[in-house]
Amino acid sequence: MDYSFAFLITAAAAAFLVGASKGGLPMVGALGVPLMALVMPPVAAAALLLPVYIVSDWVGLWAYRHEYSKRNLAILLPAMVVGVGAGWATAKITPEWTVTLLVGVVGLYYCATVVLRKANAPPHRADVPRGLFWGTLTGFTSFVSHTGAPTFQTYVLPQKLPKMVFAGTSTIAFAIINVVKLVPYWALGQFNPGNLELAAILSPLAILGAVVGYIGTKKLPEQLFYRLVEVALFLISLKLIYDALFK
Repeated sequence: MDYSFAFLITAAAAAFLVGASKGGLPMVGALGVPLMALVMPPVAAAALLLPVYIVSDWVGLWAYRHEYSKRNLAILLPAMVVGVGAGWATAKITPEWTVTLLVGVVGLYYCATVVLRKANAPPHRADVPRGLFWGTLTGFTSFVSHTGAPTFQTYVLPQKLPKMVFAGTSTIAFAIINVVKLVPYWALGQFNPGNLELAAILSPLAILGAVVGYIGTKKLPEQLFYRLVEVALFLISLKLIYDALFK
């Protein structure tokens, strides 16, 4: 298939960011679908990137096989599966502009929580009621746009887990959910030879991103890096909201 240069550059950047998220920098992955949604419909962008996510998941699963929160996974995973089911059930009746709007609003919501979060607040416990709510919302947003990271982080970040445990929990949770999403995406007809071929081309970039993300999680100053990512997410989210409401 023929793609424009701008499309290929955007897709390459999105694949690398997806991989970096699997290496332990989950907010970077939230930029993947918003970036692709600038050059193609968001649901199609989510379907294109799903195989790329799954390939890079294997790198993350190996890297974090010993570092994760069992309690958080036990609470979140069942709820996330329910959220994926809700996304599947409503996919055919949800207008495209609402998905675009949702992606943008979720991004802005995360940015707002960063601004309002109290730096010295005591750690939260991984409680079941909040976990079920945020887990379901994470599964839903992950299904429609692969932007489950902001809602996941809204629940897990206040627990102030060790950095590598937080990264491992996120990587394992989304790796499992990405496999779950294969069936509904296939049933909705979102996979075709063209996007599977492009996903295969992009996968090496995602693997490279996963390695870089893992090294970055261990080496880079977290605060500066996340601030840069949050600024990028804020700007892209504003653009998507504008597109949904005024185009």
